Amino acid sequence: MKKIRAFDVFGNIAIIKFPKDFKLIDKKKFANKILKDNNSIKTVLEKVGKFSGRLRKMKTKHLAGEKTKEVLYKENGCVFRFNIDKTYFSPRLSNERKEIASKIKKGDNVLVMFAGVAPFSIIIAKSSQAEKVVSNEINKEANKYARLNVELNKLKDKVELLSGDIKKVIPKLKERFDIIVMPRPRLKDTFLEQAFKVSKKGTKIFYYDFCQEDEVNSIIDKIKQEAKKAKKKIKILKTKSAGETAPYKIRVRIDFEVL
Repeated sequence: MKKIRAFDVFGNIAIIKFPKDFKLIDKKKFANKILKDNNSIKTVLEKVGKFSGRLRKMKTKHLAGEKTKEVLYKENGCVFRFNIDKTYFSPRLSNERKEIASKIKKGDNVLVMFAGVAPFSIIIAKSSQAEKVVSNEINKEANKYARLNVELNKLKDKVELLSGDIKKVIPKLKERFDIIVMPRPRLKDTFLEQAFKVSKKGTKIFYYDFCQEDEVNSIIDKIKQEAKKAKKKIKILKTKSAGETAPYKIRVRIDFEVL
């Protein structure tokens, strides 16, 4: 049997990506071994497609265990419910969420764009002294779970959910934010135009993008061009890899401040 790379665990569900020529009998054998070796895992699914579209939906197929695609996942002292196929969630960003939350100061007004089922929004609201967290997501199904997750974590007074396309939501916002978090999916549009519209002097933006390991400077150039277009001066504070997405390809985080 070929060696399989580490599988992802989402609470009670394990998801495996198999090599193309893997036989179904071997997949099921491997899935049952996971169930046997891990008491907390109740369901094993096979990933059968890449994350697709702006909603970042994944396709999976049931292999073994309970027939469910709904997860109860715990992270950084918070709990999340979501459906694997209908919403996007990356457990690999757990440390990112914790780190961003640690950078929030008392009284900060925070905007999280592309918020999904609200992991960044909820962890920031629970772990920091932010005044308020505004959480935006376009996926209707993710918004249903975000509402549930805000209630599960008892944060209704601190997290405001704004559903819909961020391009339509931004013009309705009268406030300016101290912190803007942008865990973007793989999209051509940077959405920095929208972020700059609700920024002010001193706003810190945490911007995520995808590139080859040696292409980080091109992402920085792109940010600077967008700032120039928006007539904003910025200062790059930090660049870091937020995880490998494929050999020599990374999710990069660029932290910058509006001057």
